[in-house]
Amino acid sequence: VALVLTFDGPTLDFLPLRTSDLRFTSAAGCKTSLVSAKELINSRERKRAQKRGRMIGVGKIKQYTNVLDKPISKGKQEVSLSAFAFLFSELVQYNQTQVDNIGELERRLEDAGYAVGARVLELLCHRDKGNRRETRLLGILSFVHSTVWKVLFGKVADSLEKGTEHEDEYMISEKELLVNRFISIPKDMGTFNCGAFVAGIVRGVLDGAGFPAVVTAHFVPVEGQQRPRTTILIKFAEEVLQREARLG
Repeated sequence: VALVLTFDGPTLDFLPLRTSDLRFTSAAGCKTSLVSAKELINSRERKRAQKRGRMIGVGKIKQYTNVLDKPISKGKQEVSLSAFAFLFSELVQYNQTQVDNIGELERRLEDAGYAVGARVLELLCHRDKGNRRETRLLGILSFVHSTVWKVLFGKVADSLEKGTEHEDEYMISEKELLVNRFISIPKDMGTFNCGAFVAGIVRGVLDGAGFPAVVTAHFVPVEGQQRPRTTILIKFAEEVLQREARLG
């Protein structure tokens, strides 16, 4: 049954409604196509999908069901310095209540940093290197000195040096290491160095990349400066040097 609508003008005779295609015919015999009902439904579905965070492709809708499948974007690279200083201070104070000596406190800070380093390596290799990692000694040292340092502290480390007395020792030095910037060491705590946390990060990166090493943090006095610089001393395992010699 056709619907007829009359008004002051040409009479429009509407054809029976269909879900696939909707048209109307004017009295003058001029046909005009309208947006089909199916297109309207698809348009609404696309808008709803966009609100739910889906990605709209050509002719298909892709939805990530697992958070691990989502692309890893760099996002915001900076955090509040005061917030980090407060959080790190709480970390040091909490661990201080759990130990009896300075060596044990540094070991706990190193263990906390190790977990961070392992995750930093996994993130950077997946995002920036296509799941590839460095296989040469100088390559991994340069990776830590530049890429890792820049991600963590916003700049490359001040220097990377090889030890003059031992072939298996390398040093990464920083004039003012971030974790030591707002730390005041009491005299009764001797040579306690919060850089142990960063040493743990470096050890976590190296171990995860297949370069086991002993990593420690040390204060080195600098002539003409009130505060000493922090040196991260890296002593590689014998197996690393043997492998490097085989690779040439």
